Amino acid sequence: MTSEQITNTGSVSGDCGSAQARARTHVQAYVQTQARQNGSAKDGSATNGPARNDSAKGGPSGRKHGLQRCHAMLRPVSLRALLPWLTSIIGVASALCLVIAWFPSTVWNTPIVSSDAPAHYYFIHRLLDEGLGAALHLWPHDSFYPPLFHICAYLVIKIAALFGVQCSIYAAFNITWIIASGVIFPAGMLVLCRYFLQRWNRGNPISNPISRISQALSTSESSSVSESSNISNQQVSSAVNRQYNVTFDATFVLQNLIGLFVPVLAVSSVCHPYGLLNAGPLIAFGFATSLLPFLIAATLRLFDAIAAREHIAKWLAIAAVAGVVCLVAHPRIAFTYALILVPFIVLRLPWKLILGAFIAMCVGAVAFVALMLTSFKSDRWANPDSWFHSHQPSKNLWESISFCLTDGLDGFPAILFALLLIAGTAAAFVCASRRAAARASDSFSSAASTVVPVASADVDVDASTSDIAVSAADSPVSVSCPPPASHSNATDAASASSESSRLRRNDRLRDVIALTAAFLLVALVYVCTITLVGALPNIISAPWYRDENRIMTMLPLVALPLLVIGINALAECVSACAASASFAPSASSFSTKNGASSVPSLSSASAVSSVKNASFASNWIVLIAVFLVIAILAVSAQIVCPSRSAARDTIIAHSSLNQSDPNEQLTEQKIAVLRKVTERTGTQATIISDPLNGSMYAETLFNANMLYPIINARTDVPSAPFGKVETAFASGDAQQVLGTVCPLTDAPEYFLTMGDQAQSLQSFPYRAQYDSFHNEELIDAYVDGGTLVKVADYSQYGQGWALYRFGCVD
Repeated sequence: MTSEQITNTGSVSGDCGSAQARARTHVQAYVQTQARQNGSAKDGSATNGPARNDSAKGGPSGRKHGLQRCHAMLRPVSLRALLPWLTSIIGVASALCLVIAWFPSTVWNTPIVSSDAPAHYYFIHRLLDEGLGAALHLWPHDSFYPPLFHICAYLVIKIAALFGVQCSIYAAFNITWIIASGVIFPAGMLVLCRYFLQRWNRGNPISNPISRISQALSTSESSSVSESSNISNQQVSSAVNRQYNVTFDATFVLQNLIGLFVPVLAVSSVCHPYGLLNAGPLIAFGFATSLLPFLIAATLRLFDAIAAREHIAKWLAIAAVAGVVCLVAHPRIAFTYALILVPFIVLRLPWKLILGAFIAMCVGAVAFVALMLTSFKSDRWANPDSWFHSHQPSKNLWESISFCLTDGLDGFPAILFALLLIAGTAAAFVCASRRAAARASDSFSSAASTVVPVASADVDVDASTSDIAVSAADSPVSVSCPPPASHSNATDAASASSESSRLRRNDRLRDVIALTAAFLLVALVYVCTITLVGALPNIISAPWYRDENRIMTMLPLVALPLLVIGINALAECVSACAASASFAPSASSFSTKNGASSVPSLSSASAVSSVKNASFASNWIVLIAVFLVIAILAVSAQIVCPSRSAARDTIIAHSSLNQSDPNEQLTEQKIAVLRKVTERTGTQATIISDPLNGSMYAETLFNANMLYPIINARTDVPSAPFGKVETAFASGDAQQVLGTVCPLTDAPEYFLTMGDQAQSLQSFPYRAQYDSFHNEELIDAYVDGGTLVKVADYSQYGQGWALYRFGCVD
């Protein structure tokens, strides 16, 4: 085994322990190889002198030399194991800094005033009041809502309390969002992208010209040639390896570049996470989206385990745990997961598992339809064309397509991203097709024309022999391999490797096709949601509520991995062209010797010169170019980002109390009134009010006990008091009102009026259910009859604002 093979053992796997284990294995193999060579050299000790004899016998100088070589070999392996972790930490830390820098500072002390925000604040508040036992029934009517985000915020508050720090609900909410968006999501995207990079480079150990020469020369050492030719080739191989020891292979460097820039690019687009914080905010769905890359990567690892028929139970358990976590974050993320995984299921699983997966999807779809039919009553279910009847297209067809191609970026970064995505995808298809063609050709070639190295430490533990053979066969030099030691051993080896080779055949092409298909599926759903109208677009986008904000979160999940392997393929193509140009002058220096038993013969000076030129041309120039392109894309995306800035400005506007409309959800006047109301009623009394006037925020701002702490107080749940109170209040019957309201709690019950419903909540589809709570004539009638007794007047803040107490008998 050559030193080049040993220094290449640290293929970036992200597992320091496994890298060290492989290093120890390779060092042991190297020592055994040296022992065999020394043993053979012992026979010729008479001609080599005393020093040669001492080393061959394993004397002190030989053992010392071997230990020095082992330590020298372990150092680059340790660096290779450490560097991916270091670059990953730097990349994720950079992404976290970008998210923190973007985050609006106005929402640390005041809530985000939007449609879904009050519910999320209330869910955290309920966990604080009732403990983690409330996680399974967070809704005010005690039904289930995905609790994972709110549990995390609850834990943030409890952990801060252990250190004597009082953390508000809003601060805990923001910290949880920042961790999910700035740490979990970019780290998950890095794991997912590195998975595809490892598969792309697996079975391609000879990734640069230097290792190609070294591989050819090391193979020639085992060929049946004359002793003088073998010694000459060993000298050249040693020179080549010394040159290679001071460089890194292109695969290793590129994977570490990815570790630096993928997390940054993951949080550069408005698609996720920024859009969901502005849209509602859609916190639970966004949290599940941030976790989804880990689930996708675990599932793909499970597919690999199924193909290799090993470690299936391990990856099945990991994927199951990740799936449960994502479902607890938000069950609707299953639709995104299924949409992205469908191409991989079709291309990488046996047909029985494909059939089983699609049966499971059909069962899930039927269950979802049944849930919708039973949960939401509507007379439009049989007419899909009437679904989402209020939806209006927001972009034309070209705008929708360009948004997908640019991953939601703006300006120059968007153009650069689209160009890299298109060019990289094309290059990936070319590289993958050539690899598939080479493997097909190799499968029909004779054994004498293939090169099968003994054991390259460059190869991943799961790389197939066929992969190595093809890579070597594609190198500029052609080497004849020695005849097999025995026919039976060769047959056993061939049959053993053919199975693993069959399982991994065309991995590159399948990944490119699957990723491209997943990207096209996501783009189709996005276009159907944003641009198209009618029954079919409604059906396609229905699992995501035909909501642009939910659907656009899928784009980074497919666009970034496709961009990563595309850039890798572009670098590979350029490197191959440079290598061909560098090797052309040296090709003529290879000569044929010993008749049919031919091996490459190359002078040391010309070999080292050729290697230096190839190394510089096909490694460093390409890597510098790739680094600059990715760096320009990542940096410019932080400079030119009007979409993200607009989302931030919208959130700041929503959290501002200086509103021109006095009927908006929260204003300085409403904050003052809600504080006064809570001081008068206390935190135990029940307060009934129209939640669409902003009164619901009193629950988390001042710990008031609001009967309606969210805007979506459903009336179709039998266990909920909302429907009964609304029906009774709208009836005009004083006895019915008191008979319904008074038994709610043992504490007093109050009624609060604060004007009309906020204009920003007019899109809420069930807003009419609260109309009776701001019907002035009805309220005056209850006051005249004694059903309501005014206890505080706030008309100085707004017309008709007042606090009433229900005339219940204490």
